Amino acid sequence: MKDKFYAYILQLQDTISSKLAEVDGLASFKEDIWERPEGGGGRTRVIENGNVFEKGGVNISGVHGELPKSMQDYFGVKDANFFACGLSLVLHPKNPMVPTVHANWRYFEMYDQEGNIVDQWFGGGQDLTPYYLFDEDATHFHAICKRACDAHNPTFHETYKKKCDDYFWNTHRGEARGVGGLFFDYCKATADMNMEDWYNFVTEVGNSFLEAYVPIVIKRKDLPFTKEQRDWQEIRRGRYVEFNLVHDKGTLFGLKTNGRIESILMSLPPHVQWVYDHHPEKGSEEERLLEVLISPKNWV
Repeated sequence: MKDKFYAYILQLQDTISSKLAEVDGLASFKEDIWERPEGGGGRTRVIENGNVFEKGGVNISGVHGELPKSMQDYFGVKDANFFACGLSLVLHPKNPMVPTVHANWRYFEMYDQEGNIVDQWFGGGQDLTPYYLFDEDATHFHAICKRACDAHNPTFHETYKKKCDDYFWNTHRGEARGVGGLFFDYCKATADMNMEDWYNFVTEVGNSFLEAYVPIVIKRKDLPFTKEQRDWQEIRRGRYVEFNLVHDKGTLFGLKTNGRIESILMSLPPHVQWVYDHHPEKGSEEERLLEVLISPKNWV
């Protein structure tokens, strides 16, 4: 399974990065091939200072070795080895009318000292973080997510949409990071879903990403915006940074397993503001966004 999924994310990285470069029209992705001393490595692709994307990355990794003590304690195991691979992407557009997007699709195996698989699972998802809320964009994104879920189980969308709202919650701020999407983790073999079934589901979600996001980018990328709207975008980017550094399990896993720092922190935007005790004007579009972030809604 690990070889099959790794081959899939290699192909998906090519498909997504090629399409995004086409949409940008100016910048291309810079590629770095890296190796992890303890085992494995990855292929990082970053785009910067484009017509559309101020900064973004579409990265894959496949790492293996002894599970660090901190992670053994987390999983409640001893003397375990692991393999983990996945594709992770974040895109920060220049225009505040275009939402930031994040997605990842990953696979994990854990082994005993004899090399036997003792645990394995899939995880991933995709979520949208707008700075100005266009309801039809949120509806479109969630509709594509729902269609991918419904092809495998009619309960998946409601379940994984709720998990997304719960996971991407900035606890210290009392608000969501964005308008959500899908989040699933520890997807293991059961009587209803074997690992091949989970592979088919996760790859269906991965294949849906461009259809979920690119039409929104094309619709909004040339809209006019003011300096004040750009300032708001950078303030909200600060909340994005806070979540990634304080709460995100993927970031913490990478830091605790000696992951490549440049790839891990690729998700951080280049221009951010933290303004003391900032509040939007009453009745403004900025306030309307915050109302949705404080009380997540169902979009489809």
